[in-house]
Amino acid sequence: MTELIPVTIITGFLGSGKTTLLKRILQGDHGYRIAVIENEFAAESIDHGLLVQDSDEQIVEMNNGCICCSVRGDLIRILGELHARRAAGAIDFDHVIIETTGLAAPGPVAQTFFAEPSVSEFYMLDAILTVVDARHAQQQLTAHREAQEQVGFADRLLLSKTDLVSKAELAALRQRLAAINCRAGMQKLSFGNVPLRDILDIRGFNLNAIVELEPDFLGELGHRHGDGVQSFVYHQSQALDLLQVENFLDAVVQLFGTQLMRYKGILHVADLPCRAVFQGVHMLMGSELGAPWREDETRASTMIFIGRDLPQDMLIRGLDRCVAGAASPASMMAEVVAGAAVGVAA
Repeated sequence: MTELIPVTIITGFLGSGKTTLLKRILQGDHGYRIAVIENEFAAESIDHGLLVQDSDEQIVEMNNGCICCSVRGDLIRILGELHARRAAGAIDFDHVIIETTGLAAPGPVAQTFFAEPSVSEFYMLDAILTVVDARHAQQQLTAHREAQEQVGFADRLLLSKTDLVSKAELAALRQRLAAINCRAGMQKLSFGNVPLRDILDIRGFNLNAIVELEPDFLGELGHRHGDGVQSFVYHQSQALDLLQVENFLDAVVQLFGTQLMRYKGILHVADLPCRAVFQGVHMLMGSELGAPWREDETRASTMIFIGRDLPQDMLIRGLDRCVAGAASPASMMAEVVAGAAVGVAA
């Protein structure tokens, strides 16, 4: 089987420092041969001229549209062409970086690596990196849905311009970001400088690499600022019935899939000696068996849900009913339908 080519998506709102980060990566001593796909909403881009190029870099621009909507077909085509040229020996690369426009929502881009066979056959989504402008993020998160979604989809949050805010302002921003996405690690980004081992080949979006879920920013999250995008963590110490979990989540995805941005979990399943692992993007969900439980470790389920206006109470009640022997599939379906009716009525 051909080894999949890892892909990193760099996103972040306008002016956050995405191109500065990309330039830093291309200049870094990391040994990767990188192909870059740039996306600019305008018809012309100056970023291409700002990036350092050498024989190890292939830079492709996508103009006249947002990568998450009108030119998504172009992304599929370009990824296909890059692979074809690589297979023919015309170019050589072992990693792809996609830099989105500051107005892009990362969800449709991520879905491409799940839903498009011609892409998933050759590429693997390694991680979504979101650059957050510490000086302007509070305002951007309040005013722009895209800024919230960029944070919500992130595997890593890279905080730029932290020298322009006070410690109290930075702490407040961290708290707000954690409320939106409690599973993404955060670290400062100074003029694009960040340890490359923390952002490349990290398998942040890879089912096979999930060993355990221990979010760094749990606990008291405080005021949620009214952000539509939020996250929460579900814990369950009792063993779950895998079939009931799958039936429940299938129903949830059918009803709330457009609101669910990212969801990921490790399940302690009755009579199963290893973890069951699942994750999804919107309405696309996958699962597989993970690493065996050790004899000395406590078995428990941990699930993280990130999305817009999530029916949190309903999800918790429904998952609680998935404890082995606790409920029937019919009662869980009734729970989902009742939750949907409440959401519509509200």
